[in-house]
Amino acid sequence: MSKKRSSQSHDAALADAPLPGSQGSGTNTKHRPDAEGRVQGIARHPARELGKITLAAGAVVWRRRQGADSSTPTADESSASTVTVDDIEVLLIHRPRYDDWSLAKGKLDPGETLPMTAIREIKEETGYDVTLGKLLGRVTYPVKSRTKVVYYWTAECVGGSFEDNDEVDQLAWLPLEEAKKRTTYKVDSEILEKTAREIALSPTSRIILIRHAHAHPREGWGGNDNLRPLDRKGRRQADMLPRELAGFGIIRLYSADPIRCQTTAEPLSQSSGLHITIDELFGDNGWDSHTVDAKRRISDIITHGGVSAIVSQGKAIPEIIAWLSEGAVSIDDIPCKKSSAWVLTFVDGKLSGADYFASPLPIK
Repeated sequence: MSKKRSSQSHDAALADAPLPGSQGSGTNTKHRPDAEGRVQGIARHPARELGKITLAAGAVVWRRRQGADSSTPTADESSASTVTVDDIEVLLIHRPRYDDWSLAKGKLDPGETLPMTAIREIKEETGYDVTLGKLLGRVTYPVKSRTKVVYYWTAECVGGSFEDNDEVDQLAWLPLEEAKKRTTYKVDSEILEKTAREIALSPTSRIILIRHAHAHPREGWGGNDNLRPLDRKGRRQADMLPRELAGFGIIRLYSADPIRCQTTAEPLSQSSGLHITIDELFGDNGWDSHTVDAKRRISDIITHGGVSAIVSQGKAIPEIIAWLSEGAVSIDDIPCKKSSAWVLTFVDGKLSGADYFASPLPIK
């Protein structure tokens, strides 16, 4: 019986996922994509940018090979603790329907965002639980009258086990260079090469900067502005954040002082069991009034390692990112929509990459 030919074998191309509004994104030209793909993003409505598309997500799943330093990170250490390309092996899947070797991925389901899709598809196809790392970019290729767009992350395997299923009958854990030779598709080899560059950086910490969700308008609010609450849309956005960020391995949670920031953080706290540390230095007023102290506090969190989430405000977040990106990566006109998240990656305290997710709400 002949095998069906996968559409991925035709004209697949890997490209960066530029910030919403960047050149090449199909909208305006306020943001310039950086030359090395260190700054990437996902728009609220990708179809408005890319046209008639089928969205999907996946990852290069990796683990420390046997014999490498495989000490289990503690809660205070980064899930992406110091590791080299030679220390790891990456996962390829074999799909009997196509008789091919490829990376784990799958289509977006209703009610999902792309990080949710990546986590679910990896679990369904391989049985493994993963922690998402850096957004690598997106692959596009034609499928009949549509264009399929697949976003890829790095993802560290943190548990689970494989059982063959209807989609995948074999797995292969391989050194990265061997995986590049084994994969059926040239574009997968390019994704693996990009993964090698990311792993070589050896990230030591991440901070997820979240702008508070949509709140009641300031106009007409007669009381203390710090007490201005989320509105109905904001409560929905906040409730979706745990699903959007579940795959990133957050181990510490902070919030600025305003109630709208704390309320945005509460669903994350409830889903993870993490205590919310409230600090006025993370908000607009604290950043403006005590900038040196605020920078010192953020630097301490970066040095501490691991993945931390901070719920902040719309003036402070772009200024914090501008400060952190000085001499590191180029980010022009930093977007910061309500309930958006910036996943910032650091190597020894220096910003090495930034991924922007415009909304935790499901993609339509």
